Amino acid sequence: MAALRFSVSDPQKVSGKRTECAILPLGSKLKLDDAGRALSKDSAGVVAAALKAGEFNGQVGETLLIHSPGTAARILMVGVGDGKLERGDYLKLSSSLARAVLASKASEAQMHMGALKVRSADWEWFCQRIATDMVYQSYRYALTLSKPKAAPTLSRFVLLSDDAALGRQAKSALNRGAKAGAGINLARELANTPANYCTPEHLAKEARRLARGSDKASCKVLNEKAMAELGMNSLLSVTAGTATPAKLIVLEYKGGKRGDAPHVLVGKGITFDSGGISLKPGAKMDEMKFDMGGAASVLGTMQAVMDMGLPLNIVAIIAAAENMPSGTATKPGDVVTSMAGITIEVLNTDAEGRLVLCDALTYAERFKPASVVDIATLTGACVVALGSHASGLYANDEDLAKQLLDAGTASHDRAWRMPLWDDYQKQLDSNFADMGNIGGPGGGSITAACFLARFATKYNWAHLDIAGSAWDSSPKGATGRPVGLLTQYLCDRAAGG
Repeated sequence: MAALRFSVSDPQKVSGKRTECAILPLGSKLKLDDAGRALSKDSAGVVAAALKAGEFNGQVGETLLIHSPGTAARILMVGVGDGKLERGDYLKLSSSLARAVLASKASEAQMHMGALKVRSADWEWFCQRIATDMVYQSYRYALTLSKPKAAPTLSRFVLLSDDAALGRQAKSALNRGAKAGAGINLARELANTPANYCTPEHLAKEARRLARGSDKASCKVLNEKAMAELGMNSLLSVTAGTATPAKLIVLEYKGGKRGDAPHVLVGKGITFDSGGISLKPGAKMDEMKFDMGGAASVLGTMQAVMDMGLPLNIVAIIAAAENMPSGTATKPGDVVTSMAGITIEVLNTDAEGRLVLCDALTYAERFKPASVVDIATLTGACVVALGSHASGLYANDEDLAKQLLDAGTASHDRAWRMPLWDDYQKQLDSNFADMGNIGGPGGGSITAACFLARFATKYNWAHLDIAGSAWDSSPKGATGRPVGLLTQYLCDRAAGG
């Protein structure tokens, strides 16, 4: 599908002109405003007949598509309730609007915002949300399907506003929302791609592609020899059982001032996780292609912020590897030495994400970062704790934690703060190394974060455990989270927040 274009126009400029779909917001009282009355009159009574028939009640998120003989070939009624909308109502409204207009088979749609009394504080946020939802819902996976589902035909969405100032705000917000949505969809596409296609080299090629698209970006990919020279033996222990070479991918975007400390995103990129010698059960093992969801979200975020041209310096570091069993694979009980010089007893080879991330976190020190956020489908324990609605958030800095939580709330890509207390550290004690790579069954997501925290002591750091939020099992597919949260977090930093 071609990129969906968004624009803002004065209603007078399109009055009387043909449109494939006119979107008519209506409250529960079904009272038409001036624009609605004009549209109803132009429809030769079709709107009035639909309202009289009781087919539409104006409840928040309710939609009804009718065909018209007038200048609007289709009229999509969208319910806005009693007009006293909260953020949750706007989310429901935006989602149902996107779903209905994409299903209408129209290639162009116009929406008059006059009847939708959006609070000034929510105006830009709601416009951004509309664009993100439309782009998000336009996604179709097609790469390995001989007969993929047809892509939506909608190519242009026009928001009509007779307030010039609000129109300018809307245009900017729609632009941001569309780019955020495209970044989310890139993350979904990468995570949905089967592991025999999406290898560490595939992720490296995607990072190089992003770098070529901006004169402010560059990409460096370290091979296993270079990683060995740096002492990344923890990361390399994970890839020891596979013939597919690991990659450490470093994508830099220099949109800020020279010398400004960068914000660093670190992504877990296990392109397939069999569990290694600690082999996983066969049921749902196919979903372990999603174990590179952290890496996918980092690349999706980088695309979004680079397309937005944010005035920030940002570094993406992706530790990409396969975790497979073989005669050369790391064994439970083996001891490896990380880049930081800390020795680790590998008690379970299925706790591999922390083994690749710890060396990536040490590598991040060289950038003298303003902040570091790592993103990983790290633990099943986080799924047990939080389900799929929230990502687990751990942080060693209160301000950073609050910034990420606020970004998650604003983007509706929410996180929940989890404890990072020293009390849990003793669970990582080992008799044969400085630490073990697991801390037992209790507090599994917490001890995984405590493991990573030992490698993130030289900067402000946060960890997002997205094992529950990165994909759905029914229907099966990647969600693209937490690209929305990360993009909002970086937009806030660019705005001086």
